[in-house]
Amino acid sequence: MTDNQPRLTFNDHAKAPQLGFGVFQIDNDIVSDAVATALDVGYRSIDTAAFYKNEKGVGEGMRRSGVPRSEVFLTTKLWNEDHGFDAALKAFEASLKKLGTDYLDLYLIHWPLPRRDRYVETWNALIQLQSDGRVKSIGVSNFQPDHLQRLLKETGVAPVVNQIELHPDFTQREVVAFNTRHNIVTEAWSPLGQGGDLLTQEKLVDLGARYDKSAAQVILRWHIQRGHMVIPKSEHAERIRENFAIFDFNLSDDELQAIDALDAGNRLGPHPDELN
Repeated sequence: MTDNQPRLTFNDHAKAPQLGFGVFQIDNDIVSDAVATALDVGYRSIDTAAFYKNEKGVGEGMRRSGVPRSEVFLTTKLWNEDHGFDAALKAFEASLKKLGTDYLDLYLIHWPLPRRDRYVETWNALIQLQSDGRVKSIGVSNFQPDHLQRLLKETGVAPVVNQIELHPDFTQREVVAFNTRHNIVTEAWSPLGQGGDLLTQEKLVDLGARYDKSAAQVILRWHIQRGHMVIPKSEHAERIRENFAIFDFNLSDDELQAIDALDAGNRLGPHPDELN
């Protein structure tokens, strides 16, 4: 573990690096290089998903890196077609096989699919996997407060993480506030937005110049100081290194609030209530 990289403590007392490496939309045939590079740079958290169809390459990259499995915090996610108790257990085994590991550090339900109404049953499967010691921690992705409230009411087990779309243009304050009240860590996917618009935003570029950093580094630093777990992704070694070099400066309270104020409510992905 890189000495100056912060870790967060979950509600189940497990710990995880606050900064991780995401692999969404990185093809299986090249993701092993990206993962090996990230681990060489100093990342110790890797986030993938069954839907990304690159779990095999992720596992290969981890083994190629030479970093012991025990030092890597590995996350994958259950895809939508595998909701339901038995289907979730089967999907978990398939992911483990592709990754080439015998346990996960974190397993997430990728989307709630409320119209299918099987996310509580699916959550009970994850609870079983954790009880059996196959997964150290369990969580969710893209869950809204009403979905989370139902999990709490019907199972009594809170997710350790809710991974949601979150960037300066879409801060999801209501969801983040609910997570915080229930000791659920907020993890940001698409933390830099998409299409590069935020990376040319004047306020962020100016802040970067003040600290001799890029706009991307400023955004990632904002996530860190706001307490989010964050998983930037890149296929390029230079950008992978740049995204990790965010622990040698601090934004002021005023600067954090200025970035907060950029929120325009611009959701990039689907609304969780509408994806079914």
